Amino acid sequence: MHTYAFRLLNVFADTTFGGNPLCVFEDARGLDGQAMLDLARQFNLSETTFILPATQADARVRIFTPGYEMRFAGHPTLGTAHVVRELAAAGDRLTLEFAAGLVPVEAQGDTWTLTAPVAGAPRTAAPALPAGEIAGQLGLCADDLLDAPMWVDTGADQLLVPLKSVEAVQRAQPDSTQLHRWQPSSLGRKTAYVFAFDPAPGRDGRQVVQARYFFTKEGGGVAEDPGTGSACANLGGWLAARGKALPARIEVRQGSQVSRPCRLYLDVARDGAIRVGGQVIELGRGTVRIPPPQA
Repeated sequence: MHTYAFRLLNVFADTTFGGNPLCVFEDARGLDGQAMLDLARQFNLSETTFILPATQADARVRIFTPGYEMRFAGHPTLGTAHVVRELAAAGDRLTLEFAAGLVPVEAQGDTWTLTAPVAGAPRTAAPALPAGEIAGQLGLCADDLLDAPMWVDTGADQLLVPLKSVEAVQRAQPDSTQLHRWQPSSLGRKTAYVFAFDPAPGRDGRQVVQARYFFTKEGGGVAEDPGTGSACANLGGWLAARGKALPARIEVRQGSQVSRPCRLYLDVARDGAIRVGGQVIELGRGTVRIPPPQA
């Protein structure tokens, strides 16, 4: 049997049991992709990460959901950086290597910030379905939309759905009978990130955005993610694509509907550089024992 150490963390958390849970395997050498996928299914969190050696970064990281491997994701990046800092004694400025590219990450204490792996203008596309139909899929009506839904990609493409009010964000409820109509992303994921600007004041003078992220589950049904860093980065891309005033400083609040409140910090520079941050709290550590791969 081979033994592999892991850590459990909460990312974008203000409290011990807030934030988005993450499992990080400290040294994944000896694990193939199938074993990583099996372990992600065993822990059954939205993502599990695996740390590997790298030549051009402090670490190479592979990210798995219980169903597939991801090129990039926000909360796994921040949580994994928190672990790499301690393992490698690498200080508060790191670079992590993902399938999507190299991602700089830095910390102030236990608050970590990543720079999204987008070069130049964010990639955007119009959805295949009419705006009103997309609203209906989310249990909303066309009048709830602030603007047309848009696919945005600053590392992982997702469908962004801007709404007129926080009340509409709270009211959103995907229609499970319409899941077959949802347009998949380039990775085959069916997602929707609904958000609205909130007049409430944020921390340090930031503008507040209330957001929710829905995704279809393997085997059917819809789940809601507590805190979605890649979608937060795509919100930054949406601001740039829509010609909103930059620089922008935003506090994204997400996860309260699933009893996992998250707080994400989004900064978009004048040149379009996108940074996403949040606090990481380690919850526990352990090991698993698995047999070596068959020859």
